[in-house]
Amino acid sequence: MLEKAMMLIFMLVLTGCSPEYISEAAANETVVSEAVSSNADTQKLVFESSNDVQEIGGFVTEGTEIYRDFIVDSVLQSEGLGNIHYCVTIPDSYDGSTPYSLYITLPGYEGLYFQGAGINIRSEEFAFEAQKYKENMIIVAPQLDDWGELSADKTIALTEFFLRNYNIDREQVYINGYSGGGETLSLVLDKRPELYTRALMCSSQWDGDYEAVTEAKIPVYFVIGESDEYYGSEPFKEAYEAIYNRYKAEGISEEEIQKLVVLDIKPASYFEDRGVTNQHGGGGLFSRDETVMGWLFGTEYSEQAEN
Repeated sequence: MLEKAMMLIFMLVLTGCSPEYISEAAANETVVSEAVSSNADTQKLVFESSNDVQEIGGFVTEGTEIYRDFIVDSVLQSEGLGNIHYCVTIPDSYDGSTPYSLYITLPGYEGLYFQGAGINIRSEEFAFEAQKYKENMIIVAPQLDDWGELSADKTIALTEFFLRNYNIDREQVYINGYSGGGETLSLVLDKRPELYTRALMCSSQWDGDYEAVTEAKIPVYFVIGESDEYYGSEPFKEAYEAIYNRYKAEGISEEEIQKLVVLDIKPASYFEDRGVTNQHGGGGLFSRDETVMGWLFGTEYSEQAEN
C-alpha cells in the first residue's frame, strides 16, 4: 500500500500539478457551460440507425456542460462495472446514415475522474488534435478510476457501447493512452484487441500480455522520451522487442513487422526544442506530432477550424 501511495504521489508531481503540455486554450479559455438537453435526467436511450432501432444495454445520463464542443461527464451505468464517466463529441453531420470513425483517448493520472469532471480534456490535447486528421469521427474521452483491470473493462464496455449504438466503420476504430492511460490500454489490448484498428501508446509501459495483440495483428506505436522521468524508455523497448520477436517467429517479413509495431524514442532535444524540460509531462507534445498522430489515423494532418 505504501509503495502504491508513493507511486501516486510521484505521478501527481510529474503530471498532475503543472504538466507542461497543457494547452494554451485550457489555461486561458473560458469554459462554456450550458444545458445540452431539455431533459438531462437519467433515461434509457434509443438511437435510430438507418432502418432499425437499437436499445442501449444500460442507462446513460448525458452531461450538461459543454467544453470546446465536448459534452462533459456523461455517464454510462453498466451492469457489473458501475458508472463509466466520459466526455464525447459527435459531429453535427452525424445522422446514422454513414459510417463514422471512432476514437477513444485514455488519460494520464491527472485526467482520472477523482481529479474532477472533464479534467481529462482540459489537461490533454489528444481529443482536439485528432479532429485535424478525421472530420467524420466520434471522439470519446473516458474518465477512468485508475490504470488497472477495472478501467480496462470499462474502456472495453464503453467502446462496445458506441460500436453497438452508432454507425461506426469497424475498420476505423482508434485508441491511444498516455501515461497511466497507456497501462490501461495495454490491458485493453490484452483482452479485446480485435475491437480496434490501431493503438498508440504514449509515455507509459506495457502491463498486459502480448499473445492476444499479436494474434489479432493490431498495429501498435510506442512513443516516449529517451529519459522519461517516470517510466524510463526501457519498458517500451522491451515491449517492442517482445512483439517484434513474436512476429519474427511467425515468419512475418520485416516490411510487414514495421507496419505492425513501431518504436519511437524521442531524444532530449525533441523536448528542449519545444521549450519543455520534463520528458514525461512533455509526452502530451505527441498529440501535436504529425508523424505520431498521422500514423494512428493513417492520414495526413489538415488544418481545420479552431475548436
